[in-house]
Amino acid sequence: MAKHKEKEEKTNVMRVLEQHQIPYTAHAYPHEEGVAVDGVTVARNLGQDPEQVFKTLVARGASKNIYVFAIPVADSLDLKKAARAVKEKSIEMVAVKEINGLTGYIRGGCSPIGMKKSYPTVFHETAEIVDSIMVSAGKIGLQVELAPAALLELVGAETTDLTTEA
Repeated sequence: MAKHKEKEEKTNVMRVLEQHQIPYTAHAYPHEEGVAVDGVTVARNLGQDPEQVFKTLVARGASKNIYVFAIPVADSLDLKKAARAVKEKSIEMVAVKEINGLTGYIRGGCSPIGMKKSYPTVFHETAEIVDSIMVSAGKIGLQVELAPAALLELVGAETTDLTTEA
């Protein structure tokens, strides 16, 4: 039996992690129902370093293939670097209205774990050097913290530099 409070609602992300016997810690943060909160605020509310809290972005390549990118919440995705990482001529972010249909998640609750389909996934290279990593637990108001190596292996992710220069 997992060591979680009984009243805690299990998300698909948590079920996938438990299926694969990957230890995690769930963290809830305050939010308005259905309202996405920016990642830096989430990190601050959880008392976490924004470099360890990653946001999940969904993009479409020139080939029409879908890709998932995960970067620290305070950073911005460099579309040229992202395109190079997945060997596409160009990529663009998918429209918010498409996110649920592609991933099964809503904006602000999108996680690289447990999407409807498995898409090529790339994390920013800093994922390999943080002690622990946090990603959405699949709904607004909930994050999961786990070992970066376990997360990268689970989703079959590669790592590279994906962010714009400050």
